[in-house]
Amino acid sequence: MEDRIAKVHRRTKETEVGLELNLDGVGKYEIDTGIGFLDHMLTHLSKHSQIDLVVKAAGDLEVDAHHTVEDIAICLGECLCKALGDKKGIARYGHSSVPMEDALANVSVDLSGRPSCVYNVEYRSERIGDFDVECLEEMLRSFSNNGRFNLHINVPYGTNSHHIAEAIFKGLGKAMGSAVSIVGTDVPSTKGQL
Repeated sequence: MEDRIAKVHRRTKETEVGLELNLDGVGKYEIDTGIGFLDHMLTHLSKHSQIDLVVKAAGDLEVDAHHTVEDIAICLGECLCKALGDKKGIARYGHSSVPMEDALANVSVDLSGRPSCVYNVEYRSERIGDFDVECLEEMLRSFSNNGRFNLHINVPYGTNSHHIAEAIFKGLGKAMGSAVSIVGTDVPSTKGQL
């Protein structure tokens, strides 16, 4: 089997992002986005998916976190597509239901090649520390679009916004780790390709 490793570098007038992932890793991470809360969420994604992840980002944080968050998600999606290659042997689907104290997140993934993001989440606050919770939906939608996969996130309850977000990223990690795992030798589709 070929190494399922990919790197992406993106530079715009607003941000510069370097990202590397290894789908067959152990959950090692090296993350520095300039946004503490985002670093925290990406470490959960790496750790719970067992995907090694390196993210280095600099952006126009004097404006806000939006551009940096979105561009990291674009790079994450592009890296995922590159690392998956022809998708032979992958499980394709992953699902996880993760509790985090008062919150529960149900996350489902289909590495179908067709982007779609369903995000049924309500937060009790507009910010977690100085991080705008609107950026989380933007990030996850951008990750799904650029990674070309279905992502369904449903949070039926939760009172603490930090716990809700953490449950989502842990759940995404578990679901993504399952979906990228090698379970066979052919492409998991009756079409013969994804």
